[in-house]
Amino acid sequence: MQPTLVILAAGMGSRFGGNKQIEQISPSGECIMDYSVYDAIKAGFAKVVFVIKENFKESFISSFNTSRFNNLIQVDYAYQDVNKLAAEFSLPEFRTKPWGTNHALMMAKDIVKEPFASINADDFYGRQAFMGVAEFLKSNYTNENHYCVMGYDISKTLVESGGTSRAECIIDKDNYLTFVEERTEVKSSNGIIKGLDINKEMLEINKNAIVSMNFWGFTPDYFKHSNYYFKEFLTKNINNPSAEFLIPAVVNDLIKKQLIKVKVLNSHSEWFGITFKEDKFFVAEKLINLVNKGIYPAKLW
Repeated sequence: MQPTLVILAAGMGSRFGGNKQIEQISPSGECIMDYSVYDAIKAGFAKVVFVIKENFKESFISSFNTSRFNNLIQVDYAYQDVNKLAAEFSLPEFRTKPWGTNHALMMAKDIVKEPFASINADDFYGRQAFMGVAEFLKSNYTNENHYCVMGYDISKTLVESGGTSRAECIIDKDNYLTFVEERTEVKSSNGIIKGLDINKEMLEINKNAIVSMNFWGFTPDYFKHSNYYFKEFLTKNINNPSAEFLIPAVVNDLIKKQLIKVKVLNSHSEWFGITFKEDKFFVAEKLINLVNKGIYPAKLW
């Protein structure tokens, strides 16, 4: 069974100062999402679902459709809206911020009926990462509650433009995830990597740590778990204007309750992405280098 790729492209891009998901990066005008779709096709994904905001629906669909990708992959769309809550809840007037990555992923539940991967729109993951996740999904498509996450060497994910967030993966001897914990303001100085833990206390992070960059592989039963946890989340956080319903939080609790297993893969690929405006030039240079090495054509489509 060929898997589906879900691209989360509804973020606000507040630190970037604009819609970074569709920012043209390469010399021929592609954005990072183009490279993700290109690699997904090479890895055997048959469909891509873009999760976007409905208020830029028309302009997005006119640009990102199956024709753009030379009709090589099926394209569909889902829409994240802060008003899309469980039936028993009402949106507070003050809430404008999206509910987070797991809420965005839930918007695709009526479209996605096959094993699927979920990624961020503004991150470059590398060809081998898509190959690894696709192989896992194709091999485990009948195994409910058996998921994967693509891990990255933390040293290959740091940015020069400022401190950033990284989710550190705690792994057992069989490369299964036991816990994933968010680190914020992560940066390297004089060869030492430091960041803030969940209690906002500074800690040194092992230079060999594996981190999640939000590249997950799921089977459709994950949506059932999400529905349950979203109601629980809203019960506790409906009046918190900044609370976010995030994929790692759901995964952690499911692991804790021994309801799922999550295999940690690692292609040792180099990750890069856009958080701040300054990152655009760094990413553009990276893409040019990959083109010069013959990994990608100068023009993808």
